[in-house]
Amino acid sequence: MTSSCNRPALILASASPRRRQLLAAAKLSFEAAESAIAELRRDGEGARDYALRMASEKALAVSSSFPHALVIGADTVVECMGEVLEKPADGDDARRMLTMLSGRTHTVITAFAIARGREVLTLDAVESTVTFRALSAAEINDYIASGEPFDKAGAYGIQGAGGGFISSLDGPRDNVMGLPVAEVLAALRRVGFVRC
Repeated sequence: MTSSCNRPALILASASPRRRQLLAAAKLSFEAAESAIAELRRDGEGARDYALRMASEKALAVSSSFPHALVIGADTVVECMGEVLEKPADGDDARRMLTMLSGRTHTVITAFAIARGREVLTLDAVESTVTFRALSAAEINDYIASGEPFDKAGAYGIQGAGGGFISSLDGPRDNVMGLPVAEVLAALRRVGFVRC
């Protein structure tokens, strides 16, 4: 599967609308294919190792269906006070996470892998440090009622109403959204991807 300019096609192994939006904003031509990989953290697995493993597994899973394409897999996790926060299971879980993040600094880790022919060509993780202002119980309840937290690591989205909770950010904003675009573009160049 190649494009008209004889470079490998690009596949995003994700159903995330935010990742699709970020790649499209970078003027890349790509297709999206969900990996269907279950996101299950192993006992004792740290946040960075977990994100790296998930990114690799997602890229490899989709690469098996598109062996000639370059496949980008990515995974985002939040770590606060030594706890890994994934997507909340329900409203109570979202409330627990947002209460933990309130008034504290946490780390957002997005790992990405680029695979081709069922082989990972490059793998990396980018970290952003985010501090929340103190949140009231009413703010947390209203945010949960909006439905925004439920498909997002750490139960918030920086690109939505959750962005108003942030008092400071150190690191790439798009990394918190789910894909560090500058780093991904640099990695694509290293593996021979050429825009056309």
